Amino acid sequence: MISRIIRFTEIVSDLAAGVSAIILALMTMLILLEILLWNVLEKTTLIADEYSAYGLAAITFLGAGYCLKERGHIRLTLVLGLLPATLARVVTFVATVISTGFMGYLWWYLYKMVASSYRYGSTSGTLTSTPLWIPQALMLAGATCFLLQFIGMSLKTMQAITTGEEVL
Repeated sequence: MISRIIRFTEIVSDLAAGVSAIILALMTMLILLEILLWNVLEKTTLIADEYSAYGLAAITFLGAGYCLKERGHIRLTLVLGLLPATLARVVTFVATVISTGFMGYLWWYLYKMVASSYRYGSTSGTLTSTPLWIPQALMLAGATCFLLQFIGMSLKTMQAITTGEEVL
């Protein structure tokens, strides 16, 4: 059962990373279009900077779970490498559980932000008047994937304590 949950979280992280890559490609095309329009026609899309900022927030959150899965986040592997293997697994488990709790707390407040923006019909203060819940929902989706990956990582480190497998 734990292995199935871990595998599910990894699949979700992979899918979110794919969406993040698509958003990055769309941002690149939008910025290139903006540059082309300005340099050739001295016109602007009026949305490139705003939507690129939304895209940056989205790719940051959507890619976080994949980065965790691939061990791309900052870790103190030097310190863990100096500890006995069992103690290193326990320390990793405790750190992962604490991080999962923190991410759950962050997720809850992101959820409240999106719900509030939706409820009150908040829009951007730009010409587009973009409903803010839309880009915020992408951040929340990424935070959800990140939280799920943290849960999967917590289960994986817990399993490593009992099986003795390496998680570093």
